[in-house]
Amino acid sequence: MTTKTGDQALIKRMNTAIVLEAILREEPLSRAKISELTGLNKATVSSLVQDLIDNRLVREIGTGASSGGRKPVLLEFIASAGYAVGIDLGVNYLRGVLTDLRGRVAAERQMPLSDPEPEAAFGVLRPFIRALMDEAPASPFGIVGIGVGVPGLVDRSGSVLYAPNMGWRNVPLREALDRAFHVPVLIDNEANVGALGEQKYGIGRGISNMVYVSVGIGIGTGLILHRELYKGASGFSGELGHLSVEAHGKPCRCGNRGCWELYASEQALLERAAELGRPGDLDALLAAAAEGDAEVRALLAGIGEYLGVGIANIVNVFNPNAVVVGNRLSRAQPWLEEPLRRTVEQRALGFHLRNVHLLFAELGDRSAVMGAVELAISAFFERLKSG
Repeated sequence: MTTKTGDQALIKRMNTAIVLEAILREEPLSRAKISELTGLNKATVSSLVQDLIDNRLVREIGTGASSGGRKPVLLEFIASAGYAVGIDLGVNYLRGVLTDLRGRVAAERQMPLSDPEPEAAFGVLRPFIRALMDEAPASPFGIVGIGVGVPGLVDRSGSVLYAPNMGWRNVPLREALDRAFHVPVLIDNEANVGALGEQKYGIGRGISNMVYVSVGIGIGTGLILHRELYKGASGFSGELGHLSVEAHGKPCRCGNRGCWELYASEQALLERAAELGRPGDLDALLAAAAEGDAEVRALLAGIGEYLGVGIANIVNVFNPNAVVVGNRLSRAQPWLEEPLRRTVEQRALGFHLRNVHLLFAELGDRSAVMGAVELAISAFFERLKSG
């Protein structure tokens, strides 16, 4: 008898998940339409919908057009039933958003990170997250989770094993945030969450196979294969910023030589500018390029060419539908795009180039923070489905 009851509870949870998924995907829609889409009978759908209404996840919003007979009552998901926090923890900045359960931004913050050393960074990160959480309106589920993107290798426990540009090794970030906030915390590589952000909210919507190239202080890549984030056997895929593009090139913090990110990243741009007596930050260099500064535009063209070298390798290896360039250096699109495209066309195999699109992130340097919040939202829905 116990087994039967357990089976019934499992079936109800599964059917509730199916109904909620239909509403999320197709709203607004009626109970009859849910029954038609899911194959569940109308009585079951009505019961499950009532549970979702009682749990303040779904509401009735009026009637739709009649197809003969009584007008159907339409249902929608209540996106303000809860809120999530997304954090892009960069080498020299923090960016955060607070969104509802549809990813609509309710609050956004950004600040420089002057000291990336773990204890100092956490001392800044904790009040930064708390300030975002405090901006959340009252809601039935409150803060459903925190998602964080980090520029390094992250294991399945949420520890940052290695973030070379931050000097991090074996930092138990999720554990620290769990203790501080007592809500579910998800940690992943910054390029992985950037790929998720573009897939869910940006230019990657509807693209089955996509490589997201995050070009900031370093370079990371996130791989979307068959519409799913590919993380590799150990969860560490996508470290293409450490692909060698110069056999006897500069030494890298990772221990290798001639890594791609040493020649095609924001850091590479700043170093080349300093060598030419043009010190400054990215914003200053982009402003100079916009004003027609030929020297700065030539610097950006060189970065674009090296980006093209790495992206040509990506195209040859993965044969994706699209390669999306994102993060901070995507703001230099007007001066990067032409040399990047030219280099890819020269170096990638022609057969691979036929169906690949070279794109710049629709979300710009917000791809990772939106992907981080999507981590938290997706995990909340999974918990709902599993009961």
